[in-house]
Amino acid sequence: MNLSPRYARRIRPFVRYELDAAARRESRGEFSSAFGHLERAHVLAQASTVEHVRVHWAMLRWAVRRNAAGECFGQAWRIAGALLKTWLWVPTGNTGGASVSGFKPMPVPPDLQRCIDVARR
Repeated sequence: MNLSPRYARRIRPFVRYELDAAARRESRGEFSSAFGHLERAHVLAQASTVEHVRVHWAMLRWAVRRNAAGECFGQAWRIAGALLKTWLWVPTGNTGGASVSGFKPMPVPPDLQRCIDVARR
């Protein structure tokens, strides 16, 4: 699934946008919507090992700040999985949180699909 370094370079600004949006929301105390942006970043990042790990790391840091033990544990496992398995297979559209199976494909929102399509060209 790991497409290429070119894909990683092209998807990075879209991932960064979502990570920055998450940070802004969290700074205003909007923790749930902040995590929603982290999930959107995950959907974008899945096909790049570097970006995929970066997003799970951000999710882990969010969980630590929220003192969310289950999410911390889930993200630690997902970081290892992202490091070792992204090149092989990822479930398209999966949002990456600990509350969903790491193997479950999910629909990709149309706006994120457009970003992915641009990065794949």
